[in-house]
Amino acid sequence: MITVENLTTSTPSTTLRDVSFEIDAGAVFGLLGRARSGTSTLARLLGLDEQPEAGAIRVDDVDTTRLDARSLRDLRERFSLLEAYPSLRGERTVAGNIATPLERRGVDGPSRRERVLRLLDLVGLARAGAQHPGELDDGQRRRVALARALATDPAVLVVDDPTAGLDAEQAGGVLATLDRARAELGVTVVLATADADVVRKVCDSVALFADGRLLETGTVFDLITDQDSHLASRVLPRTDVTGTDGYDIVADVTLIGHATVGTTLPAAMDRVGVEIDTLNGGTTRIGEVPVARYRIGLRGEKAAIALGWIGEHGGLVTPVRRTTRVATIGGRVTRKPALASVAA
Repeated sequence: MITVENLTTSTPSTTLRDVSFEIDAGAVFGLLGRARSGTSTLARLLGLDEQPEAGAIRVDDVDTTRLDARSLRDLRERFSLLEAYPSLRGERTVAGNIATPLERRGVDGPSRRERVLRLLDLVGLARAGAQHPGELDDGQRRRVALARALATDPAVLVVDDPTAGLDAEQAGGVLATLDRARAELGVTVVLATADADVVRKVCDSVALFADGRLLETGTVFDLITDQDSHLASRVLPRTDVTGTDGYDIVADVTLIGHATVGTTLPAAMDRVGVEIDTLNGGTTRIGEVPVARYRIGLRGEKAAIALGWIGEHGGLVTPVRRTTRVATIGGRVTRKPALASVAA
């Protein structure tokens, strides 16, 4: 586990102040923030390439800021840092580029070849070992750089902006490589990115930053279930629709998982006997899990009952507007107060 405690440091572009969060071993952890948010600075700190001005970075309870030079150098052997836009040696083959750090460590030829072949397969370039970097596209070269960063079998791989400058297909190949590295090699992956889609597709947990401040941190699923979270607003479909007159209740509903996304709203209509319209929103995926976020309008005397039924059957419900009306529930007359509109 990596623990960041009250970390403070300054660069010409930003200042990180009193930052604290934890990264579980074997996770894919995202540092999400736009330009000047401090995520690239954090990547260098977490890669043990730099030291903070104050605070601590602990690796398995070892405070790295208190290590002597030799102990810190030994610990760095367990880390690999890949900067944004990494370069490759054009005169060497793909296999030769991947083997470079192994040569520096004096690894013998047969062991080098075995490791390089395994990494070429991992990054989906098993047939490209004899090619040169200039013969590959940008996404393939990025995957070669990832293979080189993994050559020394690090416990932690820190990657700054892994999809920078890549088109959607190339970025997908890079993200698949990172996911395979975690699954097949057991490496902990820390990636800094400005793209919330990167977090949505591959991250288990995330820390969100703006102007050097930590806004929130937690697992991706915990954060998207909080309708007020910054992450939910960035990775879930938008539901800021107008023109909701004519409905007894208007609400935002988040549905997670195969068993709820396609069935919960139709089941509520059938079982309770109300009309439900989808006004806005849509579906996406968090990793491999389908997630839907809709703004819905409900009509009928049992609209409130239907909304409660949705909540009891896996939906995360946030009422946006409710009219004042009299509804009969279980033989009793209940007056339902109006709710003021709130932001989705």
